[in-house]
Amino acid sequence: MTTPATNPHPKDPTTGNAGNPRAGDPRTTDAGDPTAAGEPRTTTAGDPTTGEPYATDPRTGEPRTTDAGDPHAPGPTTGAPTTTNPTTTNPTATDPRLHTPATTWAARTDTARRRLTTGDLGPLPVVIALAVIAIVFQSITHHFLQADNLTNITRFIAGPGLIAVGVVLVLILGEIDLSLGSVAGATSAIAAVLAVHQGWPEWLAITTALTAACAMGTLHGLLFARVGVPAFVVTLAGMLAWNGLQQWVLGDTGTINNHHNGIIAHLDTTFLGNGDTAYAWTLAILAPTLHLLTQLHTTRRRTAAGLPTRPLTHTLLRTTALAIPALATAYTLNQDRGLPLSLVILLTTILTTDLLLRRTPYGRHIYALGGNTEAARRAGINTTLTRTTTFLLSSLLAGLGGLFYASQQGTTDKQLGTGNTLMMAIAAAVIGGTSLFGGHGNAWTALLGILVIQTITTGLDMIHATQAIQYMITGTILLTAVTLDSLTRHTHPQHH
Repeated sequence: MTTPATNPHPKDPTTGNAGNPRAGDPRTTDAGDPTAAGEPRTTTAGDPTTGEPYATDPRTGEPRTTDAGDPHAPGPTTGAPTTTNPTTTNPTATDPRLHTPATTWAARTDTARRRLTTGDLGPLPVVIALAVIAIVFQSITHHFLQADNLTNITRFIAGPGLIAVGVVLVLILGEIDLSLGSVAGATSAIAAVLAVHQGWPEWLAITTALTAACAMGTLHGLLFARVGVPAFVVTLAGMLAWNGLQQWVLGDTGTINNHHNGIIAHLDTTFLGNGDTAYAWTLAILAPTLHLLTQLHTTRRRTAAGLPTRPLTHTLLRTTALAIPALATAYTLNQDRGLPLSLVILLTTILTTDLLLRRTPYGRHIYALGGNTEAARRAGINTTLTRTTTFLLSSLLAGLGGLFYASQQGTTDKQLGTGNTLMMAIAAAVIGGTSLFGGHGNAWTALLGILVIQTITTGLDMIHATQAIQYMITGTILLTAVTLDSLTRHTHPQHH
């Protein structure tokens, strides 16, 4: 294009310059624009004090964009390149920052290959490990997979599983809580003393004990979040203090038997419907049905928002993958005594925690703090409140787990919550897939991890292996899980 010898532009009232209104403007200089009297020009127009582009044109008040067709954007007539925003010029274009589910089998294969090379395998290694453990012990004992043995496994995971869910919350936050075992022991001791020695109604004793557990967690959270004492030190002190409280509450006897027909005693011994098979089948059908409805609802919402969605076949495959083990579990439980109450409480707690983490702003705040504390603070998240309530919830879950331990033992004693209780809960969370580095994991990892540990424990007990062997095997699995987590973090950091 050629430029006339005379400048046809009238005098610009905002700059006082005749001719080209951009000439003399200190915010822009023209490079390659023949109307600019040969002066150099850059394509960045912005505040000279910050260098940031103006959100609106300072002369017209209109929004300034770099889309083609913007009269204020540099274009071909000025010799400057035109930058096009695909999300505005093409409404069907996808923001590259958004997660785009694979929609073809080739894309899914490529995604699976990439996850395999980076170590981001999700729950697959844990599921495979469970299958291998079951096959090995079945081949050795020939009765590991009997219904009564598998039913006992589902009962025994309730106590440590609930504590592991609390560990998951704290790990996602990017911290550690060493006091949860002692909180479990102190909670069970308070409930037992109030119900048995003081004659309180058992429901009131349990409520008071769980309230005390919440107070312990709140104290940890406030000292960490508001005072600034490291969580490791705060919870280490709590581990010692609450263990001392447990021993002081129990007194010289050190052991209190549960009420024979009380609430705590029934936590571990109750089977819904006294063995009625309908309960297990209902739960096995309800779980995948709710999963399918939730996924379909999510798909509708994403479609309405113009976001990419998973294909229906993918959703159906995931639902089928959940339905098969659910129905198999229901069949196995019904071969023995039916659906244990302890398993129902554990699954309900995990589901509620999962919904809290994935479907509420509070849950997203926990992930944000675990991913980057400073970024979360600058985004306006109340870090003190989020941290304090997270420690509160973890202690509440630990206290509930302590009541299940007392139910399984039939008594509350000074050893409850000590030993390897805390280590097994932390190992369960990490083995299941929760990252030690924060910002990554979910509540279901607690279930997978505690299933691995309890399966190993039960199998080794059946072959009369020593506890030393159990510790070495569990430690090896834990180290493997943390190593995979570290490799994933280094090779695929966006997942953390």
